[in-house]
Amino acid sequence: MTTRMHAAIPAAVALGLALTFAAGAGHAADDLRAQKELAPSPDAGEAGYHQAPSPDAIPDGAFGDSVRRGREAFIHTRKNAGQYVGNGQECANCHVGGGTVANSAPLWGAWPVYPKYRGKNDHVNTMDERIRGCFTYSMNAQDSEAGHPPPPDSQVLKDMQAYMFWMAQGLTVGKAAPGRGYKAVPKPDGGYSIDRGKTVYTKECAICHGDDGRGRFAADGTQIFPPLWGPKAYNWGAGMHRINTAAAFIKYNMPLGKANPAAAEGVLSDQEAWDVAAYINSHERPQDPRFEGDIASTDRDWHNHTCLYGDERDGHTIGTGAKAQ
Repeated sequence: MTTRMHAAIPAAVALGLALTFAAGAGHAADDLRAQKELAPSPDAGEAGYHQAPSPDAIPDGAFGDSVRRGREAFIHTRKNAGQYVGNGQECANCHVGGGTVANSAPLWGAWPVYPKYRGKNDHVNTMDERIRGCFTYSMNAQDSEAGHPPPPDSQVLKDMQAYMFWMAQGLTVGKAAPGRGYKAVPKPDGGYSIDRGKTVYTKECAICHGDDGRGRFAADGTQIFPPLWGPKAYNWGAGMHRINTAAAFIKYNMPLGKANPAAAEGVLSDQEAWDVAAYINSHERPQDPRFEGDIASTDRDWHNHTCLYGDERDGHTIGTGAKAQ
């Protein structure tokens, strides 16, 4: 739904998508599903951002082997955990640089703040469950060969957590690190325009992601650039379907190789980032796994944030979903 909350909402953080409980004592039971974004991460200051160790420094032995497998699973998810991936995405599409880059949802920024409560599923999540959630929403695991995300405590989840733990060494447990998540982009005073966003997309994005938003793949199926909508994109439950989250990612990460998230240097203006985020997220994608049988109730219960799910556009109700092919 178009936001019915505050006019400006900070970007989602911690693996790009972490949420906290927003309900207070005495609220109605439905408020258990209320969500609000985490506060922005602190400024880096003179100390700068955390620097993850080089892959060359991964130790030998069983632990090092697990770290290496976890790194490969994050960067080449469809190759190394493909039975749980139901679309054309890789974890590294949202966590660039193998999850090492500040202000691009670095994996080291998420590790110190878990376990934590998440309003998205209304209970305390371990990191094991948090990653399973990424498979469920961003990787659309329900359409995968397995039909579900990796089982709890499975080897791939252990390996991914080993990689995160190794990268986060030196950070303080329970304390938010500068550069965690995406750097928020204020909502423009005039809001956003899907039509303007189409113009931005055509000029800046289509060359890589295609005019149809379906991404680009090699003949053997290897992803070159990820799909942004359609059946191989992230689904309607993924954090990236939020316009503010997508705007924050786009502003400081796209076009790839031109923007610099660690330096908080963008190519697009704030307005352009919001407009193109709205255009991308005005297109259909796989259905929200929390779908309750109709768009209206799913919208009411799970989409009370800055998104287009449930909105009407050109005689179409956004959120019908794109079927797997």
